[in-house]
Amino acid sequence: MSWTGFKNSLNRAGTTVLQKTGQIERTVDREFADEESKYRAFEKECQALQRDSKQYQDAMRTMTITQARLAETIETFYGAADRTSDGAMASHAFKSAVEELDGGIQRELDAPYRTTIMEPLGKMNAYFPVVNEHISKRNKKLLDYDAARTKLRKTIEKPSEDPTKLPKTQQEHDDAKEVFELMNDQLISELPQLLDLRIPYFDPSFEAMIRMQCKFAEEGYEKMSAVQRYFADNVRDDYAAGQLDAPVEAVLQEMRELSICGAN
Repeated sequence: MSWTGFKNSLNRAGTTVLQKTGQIERTVDREFADEESKYRAFEKECQALQRDSKQYQDAMRTMTITQARLAETIETFYGAADRTSDGAMASHAFKSAVEELDGGIQRELDAPYRTTIMEPLGKMNAYFPVVNEHISKRNKKLLDYDAARTKLRKTIEKPSEDPTKLPKTQQEHDDAKEVFELMNDQLISELPQLLDLRIPYFDPSFEAMIRMQCKFAEEGYEKMSAVQRYFADNVRDDYAAGQLDAPVEAVLQEMRELSICGAN
């Protein structure tokens, strides 16, 4: 930081303290405050959207990887019992299906998801530090303006014997006011424009997410439907009718009757 910048920082810190004690008037700009509040909400939502979108992508990958491990274990169970049974063939088909789904996620969804969703979100969030820097500069110029306005008022109330002091103070006030109003007007004008652009900017990403979810769901349904053909028709019908509880309970009862499962 240059000496001038350091001195300005000290002056602004002093102005802030004096404003808190009421010795320097504080400018209240309701219009800017309203636009900044909307912008801050948008900034928070975008950051949450980027974070949640990343978590969604990770969850999809975790789900397919875990599903593949489940399929491998199930195939081991059935294969150890009877490799020629319908259940063993179904477990093998299930394993093949989830492996294809897992491969499809990596091949067909990961890259498009990054390109159409994560990258646009990243680019949008990259603008916030730039905008925040403009807001920070505006706030600093506001402190300069408030200090100059108070200094001018005091000079007018208590005239100096130095005839050059009032014109100099007036010029400092006018310069500070001009710089502040220029930055303030720019932000009041452009912050709403930034927010208005969020819908057309995110529309393609939203559509891409819906299409990718539909594709994943359709492929999953297609592959799992192929696995169902290995089950007996009555099993599928009982499942659809919600009548699988009785067969499962019967097997559990047989397990309870085993000595190692606690039967007396």
